[in-house]
Amino acid sequence: MAALALTRSLRLALASLAVALVGACATDKPKPEAYEANPARLAIKEVWRVSVGATALPLEMRVVGEQLWVASTQGDVVGINASTGAVTARAAAGTTLSAGVGADKEFVSVVTRENQVITLREQKELWRQKLPSLVLTPPLVAGARVFVLAADRTVYAFDALNGRKLWSQQRPGDALLLGQPSVLMAVGDTLVVAQGGRLLGLNPQNGSARWDTVIANGRGVNEVERLADLVSGVSRVGESVCLRAFQYAVGCVDGRTGRLQWTKLASGATGVGGNSDLIVGAESDGKVIAWRRVDGDKLWTHEKLRFRGLTGASLAGEAVALGDTEGNVHFLSPADGTLLQRLSLDGSPIVSAPVWVGSTWVVLTQRGNVFGLRP
Repeated sequence: MAALALTRSLRLALASLAVALVGACATDKPKPEAYEANPARLAIKEVWRVSVGATALPLEMRVVGEQLWVASTQGDVVGINASTGAVTARAAAGTTLSAGVGADKEFVSVVTRENQVITLREQKELWRQKLPSLVLTPPLVAGARVFVLAADRTVYAFDALNGRKLWSQQRPGDALLLGQPSVLMAVGDTLVVAQGGRLLGLNPQNGSARWDTVIANGRGVNEVERLADLVSGVSRVGESVCLRAFQYAVGCVDGRTGRLQWTKLASGATGVGGNSDLIVGAESDGKVIAWRRVDGDKLWTHEKLRFRGLTGASLAGEAVALGDTEGNVHFLSPADGTLLQRLSLDGSPIVSAPVWVGSTWVVLTQRGNVFGLRP
């Protein structure tokens, strides 16, 4: 029995191995075809650019009204007015980060590689708390609390003002954990959190479970093939929450009741975007697929970006936006998936899904440049 028991450290090491294995498999995939001619049917241009420092990991951006929060791998935390590109705040965690930014109008939180949760107010550190395991998912700051989802699937709640731990909730984990950000969000007065292939609705006051919904059960001949963790990049419209289970499925859930609305087989590894009519995501081979939001019926497939290492998809206004590893942002038609526009930025990979803020697309590159692109 002792030989079968895995420590938390070993689980996290295996998670890193799984990512390496997935990356190794990716090197065997066919080379992409040449880009199709750019029709430039959507007028869009760069309106501002801000440097925040190199971003080796896909550290997700956080939007609070018109304010955008971005962090670099080295621990620089920057607030940007998404309308003008003006830098409104700068702070430094003083060490490398493992996850993106969590923020509301008062508090900003990040997590370091040393597993420390750091919370700032007015660009000054309020507190830091050491956790026993790695964190890859950005914290959620809401209701004067900081919620953290660790890689071992433990959920923590801290008082945002003083860092006092209010509660923690741990679920028995699988032997292998996925080494990328997961789902942590609020829907009304429910804390919605991923734990493996399950989505849980928790009471944010005490961590008790309100509902527990299975999105995907991993099946396969080995632990890597059985990974079905829910990944970050969620499309929420009202109470409808649509998301992806790594390499297994996409689906939609009622975020208040946990009622599963539908799931469809899908093989992607990045999040989805959407509106009230459809959700869109990229499969692992680069096919971009749109599903009807109400029932999951497939609407269209775009196959001309295969094997280009696409980010998660975002859908807003007149376009679906995705980045690739060559530093390009592709804008597709929500109606049929045809290419509308392609913009080349600084030549380094786009590290996270483009974000729509007000009337501006915001894109973060690996070199640490944040671009404001406006139709």
